[in-house]
Amino acid sequence: MASELKPQADYAFEISWEVCNKVGGIYTVIREKAPFMVNCYKNYFAVGPYLGNNSLKEFREEKPPQEWAGIFKSLAIAGVECHYGKWLIPGEPNAILIGFDKLLSMKNSVKAELWENYKVDSLRSGWDFEEPMLWSKGVTMILDRLGKLYAKDKIVAHCHEWLAGFIVLNLNALKSKIKTIFTTHATMLGRSLAGSGEAFYENLGSVNPEEAAYKLHVEDKFTVERATAQTCDIFTTVSEVTAVEAEKILGRKPDILLLNGMNSTAFPTIEETSIKHVFNRDKIREFLKYYFLPYYKMDVSKNLIFYTSCRYEFKNKGLDVLIEALAKLDKELQDEQPKDNVIVFFWVPMAVKRIKSTLLENRNYYFRIKEYVNKHIDELSMKITDEFISAKETDKSSEAINQFMQNIRKETLHFKRSGNPPIVTHEIENEEFDAVISALKAHGLDNSEESKVKVIVYPVYLTGNDGLSDLFYYDAIAGAHLGVFPSYYEPWGYTPLESGALGVPAITTDLAGFGKFIESQKTWAKKGIYLLKRLGVKREDVVEQLYKLMSDFFHLSHEDRVNQKIIAKELTGLVEWKILVCNYIQAHNMALGK
Repeated sequence: MASELKPQADYAFEISWEVCNKVGGIYTVIREKAPFMVNCYKNYFAVGPYLGNNSLKEFREEKPPQEWAGIFKSLAIAGVECHYGKWLIPGEPNAILIGFDKLLSMKNSVKAELWENYKVDSLRSGWDFEEPMLWSKGVTMILDRLGKLYAKDKIVAHCHEWLAGFIVLNLNALKSKIKTIFTTHATMLGRSLAGSGEAFYENLGSVNPEEAAYKLHVEDKFTVERATAQTCDIFTTVSEVTAVEAEKILGRKPDILLLNGMNSTAFPTIEETSIKHVFNRDKIREFLKYYFLPYYKMDVSKNLIFYTSCRYEFKNKGLDVLIEALAKLDKELQDEQPKDNVIVFFWVPMAVKRIKSTLLENRNYYFRIKEYVNKHIDELSMKITDEFISAKETDKSSEAINQFMQNIRKETLHFKRSGNPPIVTHEIENEEFDAVISALKAHGLDNSEESKVKVIVYPVYLTGNDGLSDLFYYDAIAGAHLGVFPSYYEPWGYTPLESGALGVPAITTDLAGFGKFIESQKTWAKKGIYLLKRLGVKREDVVEQLYKLMSDFFHLSHEDRVNQKIIAKELTGLVEWKILVCNYIQAHNMALGK
């Protein structure tokens, strides 16, 4: 599909704070799209920050093109540290990482320029604003020099989010020939308003953006974002939902929508998802054994595994309504007493101190018991066989079994604990006052033996080496049965898309960009991806609706759940990058036509 639209740019620079730096969803957008950009553009470069050893995890440094050597040398003298190489992701795009530590002395002068030229108010700014501002200054310096080097060529710079928005302003101030495209994935003010407790969408038409920005102390990010949206050659957003928000808050209607996609070849086939589900489900079940069994008996094979995964925004991500809906589901299931429980994982990164010591002890005792059994099982099997063959009475075989069981009982004495299993796997900062933990306790989701809905807050990134489940994020998803993402504010929403791509049905909302897209396709009625109505719906009705969606899914037969997996997988084919990358090419071509 991408070949139907030819890029006019000779050089394309895609710039984001999340290049070689996993922070949030933008990292996924650029990473998954990169192979298609590399195929479309002869000279495509991803540009990000150089953050020391953290950047080296997926970056291989190489010698820059020979004609760039003088530029890199002059920039080093000016305090800009340039690293050229490959981003070690599918497609291996060229990457330029910019170090900016030596630009700190320029901080106040850069702020002054931004105020004088664009009325960017950074008077109360902190390092979270200043860091990307200085990085952007370094990026501008290399782009300006490259623009002059390739003066006869067509060049586009595509900047993502306000963190790279400074570059658009800087290039404009320099009267650079480079054409600029700016994508806001979520307006800074919109996210802040939605998370403040206000009825964001209901009040959007009457909000005074500047007044609200100062009230919420985000005037620095708001003013740079607004200036960037109004200055760039082409302004874009990632969804219809965000387009409405951006026009009101930033004062410019997007020129084109750049929907987020996925690369199906990076995900397993529907047949492979079934295998991955069973394998990873069993790994999760083993984790559940040492999480719950020290406290009470529970058949870990009789569980449906639900999960949510998001950045920690209690209201924006719908964690508040999810917890209330789970409490309703728990009450229903306690009344019904089905064989199955519901295990709900909250994969929500938080500020953690360490894994809870009791959980580490449980894990160690469990694997010690497992190791003892594995070590002695062959010996026990041989003893039982010999005793059956040689004994006059077969009950003599109990001698070997009794000795084995006696030793196991000694080991399991250390494994037993009183009370309830923990709600959270790690010690977190201010656990007593944490919003998620407090809400779970307030609604009776405390992991008591009688509870049919068990909850596990897992507040670290799933890297495959976290010291507990040791699952990679996609493997953990593959082992689940349902993803739940009841977001109130979600410009796009990659998580339900990823869930479906891994053959796991998901719940999204009509306030999420992806949910709105699915709704517009009229395909959501088949389910697979369930649509929670939140636009214009009272909060208590949202909770009731979400509870019923989860309850209906719980009560599906095994055959029906398998069918939902197939439908979820099929729906993700609507947003393939091989199709949606054309929108990026079109945006770049539009900029060059300005």
